[in-house]
Amino acid sequence: MKDFYVSDAATHENQVITSSFVVAAKQLRPRRGGEPYLSLTLADRGGQMEARVWDNVSDFLGLFEQDDFVKVKGLLNRYNKHFQITIHKLRRLEDTEVDYTDYFPRTSKDVAELWRTLAGFVENLKDQHLKALLQAFMADAEIAAAYRTAPAAKTLHHAYLGGLLDHVVSLCRLCELTARNYPQIDLDLLLAGAFLHDIGKVHELAYKRSFSYTTRGQLLGHMIIELEMLHAKIALVPGFPDRLKTLLEHLIISHHGQYEFGSPKLPMFPEALMLHYLDDLDSKMESMRAHLEREAEVTDDWTSYNPSLQRPLLKVRRFLEPVQEAEPAAAPSAKSEDVPPQDKDE
Repeated sequence: MKDFYVSDAATHENQVITSSFVVAAKQLRPRRGGEPYLSLTLADRGGQMEARVWDNVSDFLGLFEQDDFVKVKGLLNRYNKHFQITIHKLRRLEDTEVDYTDYFPRTSKDVAELWRTLAGFVENLKDQHLKALLQAFMADAEIAAAYRTAPAAKTLHHAYLGGLLDHVVSLCRLCELTARNYPQIDLDLLLAGAFLHDIGKVHELAYKRSFSYTTRGQLLGHMIIELEMLHAKIALVPGFPDRLKTLLEHLIISHHGQYEFGSPKLPMFPEALMLHYLDDLDSKMESMRAHLEREAEVTDDWTSYNPSLQRPLLKVRRFLEPVQEAEPAAAPSAKSEDVPPQDKDE
């Protein structure tokens, strides 16, 4: 286990640290004077942090590549309110030196309990065809293992091991709560959509060295992969209605909600519309939570700009804290030695 994680940065500010990370990004960039510097994003299970190599860049450049594990020594300080390491020494780690659990963020929740909760939602479905279909997915050992492990996204939301399951269970709870207010909603169909809408992420995303896309994920995307998975499992359920299959297909391909967000179709029936908005809500709330948590130690009322939400975020609790009144200034002394000296340029 490592001695230092990115989440420990606030207690090590202005200190020289030695620790290991996975290289999430590596770029050679020019300085204002034209000389190159190395810009890195280093990651571990505590988050991500920027790092820079300013001197002897050519000596470092060929030592490692993106997705390699490295051990670095450098000064940790803040730049533009964010922590950053100025690297003095670096070496690439061999796989035998790496404990992979140190490098990937994972859900803080009990994965076994989340899986039981999801199984409970499936067990309570009244539609026997949908119930049999989802149980077929859960009984597939390979899919079940990946479903419990995969992140829900590469960076935008629930981007941690177990994130997919965490997101889907949260979404199922939202579906159940919201459907109470709209009795025209078919809850079984909505829950089936929640279960299936991101299941292709188990094949779209890779998460062995860093969170990235598989070749199939890059070429096809999770929706196409999900349709393939859906058709394979429906073939195992005798007498599965064709029209019900079409509704599930639409739930999958419309859940992003807008053409510009990668949806081939807009949601065209109530359950599809509700799935899109609840999925979007859960994703955005998690993105906000994670961003606020990452910048909890920054003393401003506002976070930095969040690219996925396209806005900075207000830290409401900090904003509502009582303002500390400054101590009244002491009366100025008439002594000549208290008069400030003139500026040297005056």
